[in-house]
Amino acid sequence: MAHTRYKFEVHAENGVSEESGVTDRFESIALKTNVAAPSQVESVTQIGSTEMSLSISWSPPRKPNGVILEYRVQYYPLRDGPTQVKFAKVDGLVTQATVEHLDMGEEYVLQIQARTIAGYGLPSQPVTMRTDANGSQAPMTGDQPVMIAAIAAAGIFVLLVFVLVVIFVLYRRRNRKPPSDMDKLEYSNGEVRLPGFVAPRVKTYIDPHTYEDPQHAVLEFAKELEPSCLTIEQVIGGGEFGDVCKGRLKMGKGQYLDVAIKTLKAGSNDKMKGDFLTEASIMGQFTDPNVIKLQGVITKSRPVMIVTEYMENGSLDTFLRKHDGRFQVPQLVGMIRGVASGMRYLAEMNYVHRDLAARNVLVNSSLVCKVSDFGLSRVLEDDPDAAYTTRGGKIPVRWTAPEAIAYRKFTSASDVWSYGVLVWEVMSYGERPYWNWSNQDVIKSVEAGYRLPPPMDCPKAIYQLMSDCWQKERNARPKFTAIVASLDKLIRNPMVLRVLAQPRPMHHQSTSSDLYSSVPEWLDSLSLGRYTENFLKAGFTNLDCVAKITLRELQSIGVTMIGHQKKIMNSVQLLRAQASPSAASLRTPSPIPNGQPLPHIHSPGVGGSLHGTPNLHPHPHHNARHMAHALPV
Repeated sequence: MAHTRYKFEVHAENGVSEESGVTDRFESIALKTNVAAPSQVESVTQIGSTEMSLSISWSPPRKPNGVILEYRVQYYPLRDGPTQVKFAKVDGLVTQATVEHLDMGEEYVLQIQARTIAGYGLPSQPVTMRTDANGSQAPMTGDQPVMIAAIAAAGIFVLLVFVLVVIFVLYRRRNRKPPSDMDKLEYSNGEVRLPGFVAPRVKTYIDPHTYEDPQHAVLEFAKELEPSCLTIEQVIGGGEFGDVCKGRLKMGKGQYLDVAIKTLKAGSNDKMKGDFLTEASIMGQFTDPNVIKLQGVITKSRPVMIVTEYMENGSLDTFLRKHDGRFQVPQLVGMIRGVASGMRYLAEMNYVHRDLAARNVLVNSSLVCKVSDFGLSRVLEDDPDAAYTTRGGKIPVRWTAPEAIAYRKFTSASDVWSYGVLVWEVMSYGERPYWNWSNQDVIKSVEAGYRLPPPMDCPKAIYQLMSDCWQKERNARPKFTAIVASLDKLIRNPMVLRVLAQPRPMHHQSTSSDLYSSVPEWLDSLSLGRYTENFLKAGFTNLDCVAKITLRELQSIGVTMIGHQKKIMNSVQLLRAQASPSAASLRTPSPIPNGQPLPHIHSPGVGGSLHGTPNLHPHPHHNARHMAHALPV
């Protein structure tokens, strides 16, 4: 069952366990399953009606499968059918609503859906309700003529007052200039509402840069916290503006919340302070389970601070590298689904992230992924993945769509491209996109049609999703709403994830035999330099010896982690493929315009486990598979 805590016990038994009389030996672990979409809402009833509204109530789902975030009421006139469906949203703590602005005496069909972090559940059974018609008169009683006369007199008085007001308004209008179109606009909370337009279902993002003073934007979108309610416990990192700390925020009597605190270092100039507060103004507009939550700011004392929820597992890329090979594929799919859900919310608010990457996604203790780092639109000067564009400014080339690099066209579609690269990072456990290629090689190869190959053990459906995100035409890329729906289907049908991606049919255009010059250099390229001494002591002093290593030998020299074993053996297979005659025959001159050869590439393993000793003399087709991973289309 979803969102349920279970206790698992693993017992050890052998042939004499029953005879030994020893107390049963076991280890136990308590785990909680992930949330899921809630079950169907039941018992929808009408509790009132007027000529233009209906009031309804309902019972919460029997299986909420998590915290109910909101309910969605969908309704349409019975005579029009479901072609004219409208929606209204209600907070998850409320189980009743009033639907207004309906037609008088009309029958409406209503359904309710509940939503958790995993999405919407099934809609309730449709119920039909009617608004009140213009009621007929009842017979008059003795006192009613007197009441009617009094009401008529009051009505005449009100009418006279109304006529006088109209005359006064017309006189004023004749003696002033006609209003401009701008005078007709309605401003509310920083938003402009055009006459005759209904407010959107999701609030629109407001760019804090439109405010002359960043302090004004912060006051509108962020809560000012009392410094006495905040306790800083330890420094956990450093950011562009100052230290990042872990602390506790007092929420009430005896209630505390773990938080992350960004501080603005002393001596920062006005521009740095403005940029710092702008990030808080952006975060303060977002309320979604997969977007980092702003708790508040401290601006009236020094240092200036931004306080957000605390994410125990840190950034997604670092977390995956630390736990290389330890997750099942459905868990990885759950992570990328969370990111897609957060980006769907941001896209609905018309916010473009511009720097979506695994390093800018945070992970909490429940493995929930949340989009963060809204300061970009900046990239640090010393970031090796950034490159200048022709119009100035730096962008993260490896994650950026071609049109954004060439023309500075940043849209939700360019965020979808970046999301595809993020999915590749997740499925390869934090591998660097395009490995050690230069930024110029990445730009030229992508423009020529090259796309990142599927990581090892990557499901075919997930790689297809990546490929869809990397369509050259931005209008051909899927929307985040469609991506979330696609991932939901995969999560509900995990058997589909067992079909692994195979190398695409392609023409091998180039690569040189870019073998490493030493074993330490090779291990460093795999981020496994810790095993250098183990290899050298065991006699594996050159790459020819390494290419002959077996899994049993690898285990004997001290490489015991399954993820590290897979990563090393995958690279060993590639070394053999590059050294084999069949691989050599596949090489042709480099397509890179500057003549530089493409670098050696390895693909780390994803999920799964090793069973027995792998085939150490692979079929030639197996070599070709690894070559396909190393060569551009």
